[in-house]
Amino acid sequence: MYFSEEIIAEVQQRNDIVDVISQYVHLQKKGSNYTCCCPFHNEKTPSFSVNQARQMYKCFGCGEGGSVITFLQKYENYTFPEAIKYLAERAGIELPEDTNNAANKARDNRRARLLEVNKEAAKYYYYLLRSDKGKTGMDYLERRKLSEETRNKFGLGYASSYGNDLIAYLKSKGFKDDEIKDSGLAGFSEQKGLNSKFWNRVMFPIQDSNHRVIGFGGRVMGDGEPKYLNSPETEIFDKSRNLYGLNFARTARKNNMILCEGYMDVIALHQAGFNQAVASLGTAFTSGQANLLRRYTKDVLLAYDSDGAGTKAALRAIQILREAGLASKVINMKPYKDPDEFIKNLGAEEYQKRIDEAENSFLFQVRITESSFDMKDPDGRTRFYKEIAKLLSEFTDEIERENYLTAVANQYGVPRDSLREQVSKSAMQGEVKVIQRPQSAMGGAKAKAEDSKRKPQQLLLTWLAEEPQLYSKIKQYISAEDFTDELYQPVAKRFLEDLEKGNANPAVLISLLEDPEEQSKLSELFTTRLEEIHTKEERQKAFHDILVAVKTNSFEYYSSRAGTDINAINQVIAGKKALEELAKTHIFLD
Repeated sequence: MYFSEEIIAEVQQRNDIVDVISQYVHLQKKGSNYTCCCPFHNEKTPSFSVNQARQMYKCFGCGEGGSVITFLQKYENYTFPEAIKYLAERAGIELPEDTNNAANKARDNRRARLLEVNKEAAKYYYYLLRSDKGKTGMDYLERRKLSEETRNKFGLGYASSYGNDLIAYLKSKGFKDDEIKDSGLAGFSEQKGLNSKFWNRVMFPIQDSNHRVIGFGGRVMGDGEPKYLNSPETEIFDKSRNLYGLNFARTARKNNMILCEGYMDVIALHQAGFNQAVASLGTAFTSGQANLLRRYTKDVLLAYDSDGAGTKAALRAIQILREAGLASKVINMKPYKDPDEFIKNLGAEEYQKRIDEAENSFLFQVRITESSFDMKDPDGRTRFYKEIAKLLSEFTDEIERENYLTAVANQYGVPRDSLREQVSKSAMQGEVKVIQRPQSAMGGAKAKAEDSKRKPQQLLLTWLAEEPQLYSKIKQYISAEDFTDELYQPVAKRFLEDLEKGNANPAVLISLLEDPEEQSKLSELFTTRLEEIHTKEERQKAFHDILVAVKTNSFEYYSSRAGTDINAINQVIAGKKALEELAKTHIFLD
C-alpha cells in the first residue's frame, strides 16, 4: 500500500506527537521536552523524551525512537499503513482513493471479513462454554483450577460435538461459505460441503498483539487425537510471526518475557501474576517469533517442559534467540514437568524463586552437552571440550566469548589457553555458523576510527536540524555525497533537498524508513541536543571544525576509491579544492 510523502507529512502535522503519546502514558513537561518512564522497557527513572518542536521521541535507556507513526507501529504493533489510517481517521483526514489500488482494497476487505469470522466464532465458543452444552469444557477448566476471571480474560470457549452448529451460526450472521472455509474454521468437500474443524474441544482464541482473533487452538475432551488442534495458516494467521499471550504480555512492563511451550502454561502463569508469559503456536519456535519478542524485551526466560523433548526444544530456542540478539536464561521446572504443574503444586512465590535462579542459557547448553559424554574417560572429556569450543566460536563479541571461556575453564579445570586455542581451530576450520548479531560492535581501533568519521556527519545533521537557517551559509561547501556513512548519506540527500526548499521535517524522514533500527538511530541523531557553547566565537569555531572534518573524511574516502576512473579523479580534485577553500573560510552563524 502506497502513501505519498505529502499525505505522510499532513498526517503527522495534524497529529501532535505529545497528544498522541499522552493517550498511552503520562507525560510531564521538563524544559522544552516532555518526559516519562519508557513504555517499551521497565525502568524507574524516566528516560523517555518527547520533543514537540521536532515531533519526535527518544528513549535514552533502551534506544527506541522515532515519529508519531513509528510510536504507533511499536506500541500498537501497527503496520505502516495501519498507523497512517489510524492517524488520518483521528485527524479527520480523508485519504485519497489513489493511495490504494483495487487489488489492495480487495485484500484489505477480505482480511477484514476473515477477522470478523474469527471474532464471531470466538463469541460463539465463549457463549457455548458458559451454557449447558459447554459443561464438559467448563468442568475441565475448573479441574485445571482456572478462575472465572482468567477464563474471561483469555476468552476461553467450547466447540460442541453436536455437528456443524458453528457453521449454521456464522451463516446466520451473513458469512459466505468461502469466508468460513478461508478462516480455517471449516473444511470443505464436494460430498459434505462445509464441516467444522473443531469438535468437542476447549477453545483457546489466538489473538494478535492488537487483541484481534486470528486463529484458534483446541484441546480435545477425552482421549481423542490429536490432543491439541490448531487453526491452519490463513491470510490473517501466520504461526511463525505470532505468539500466544503477546497481546497481554507486551504491556506487562516487566524487564523480561517468559517463553513457554503451551497455551495452558501461559494462562497458568498469567493467573499467578506472571503476565509477561507467551508461547509459540503449536510449532517450533521461529526466528520470526524471536524478532517479535525483540520489539518488547532484551531478556527471555525459557519455561519449557523439563523432559527430553522440552530440553531439545529449549536448546533450539536458545540458538534462535541468540542469533536475534536476545539474552536468555532457562527456568528449572523440576521436579514438575511444566509451569502449570509447578505453580499448582508449589505456588507463585516458589516459581519467582526459580525465575531469580534461572540458569544462563550458554551454561545450560554446556551442562546438557556434558551429559552426552563420559567425563571419566579422557577421550570423552576431549570430545566434550571440542564441542564446547564450537559453541564458544559462535560468539563474535570478544569480551562475551572470553567471559564464557573463563567460566567454562574454571568450572571444568581446563587451561584457558588450551581452550582458547581449540576455539580458534574450530573457527578456522569452519565447523560452526558464526552468529551475526543485529547490532554487533566492531572491535577496538577499527570501531574508533569508524566512529571518528561518522561523528562529525552526525553532528552536522543534528546542528542543521536544530538551526536549519544555517544551511544557506554552507550549501556551497557541502553536499549529500560528503556524508559517506551508509545510513546518513541517503538521509542527508533528502534532508538537504528539503532544507533548500525550506520544508525540512526530520519526523517525516524517519517515517519513510522501514528498518526499526535505522529509525532509532535517526531519531537519536535528530533528537540529540548539542552541547551548550557559550560564546559566539566558540560556536563558530565548533561549527567550522565539524564542516572541515566532514569534508576531510569525504576527500579521503573518495581518494582511496578513485582508481583510474577519470570522473572519479576529477571529483577528488574538486573535493580537494573545496576543502582548501573551506579551511580558509570564516562562516558567521548570526
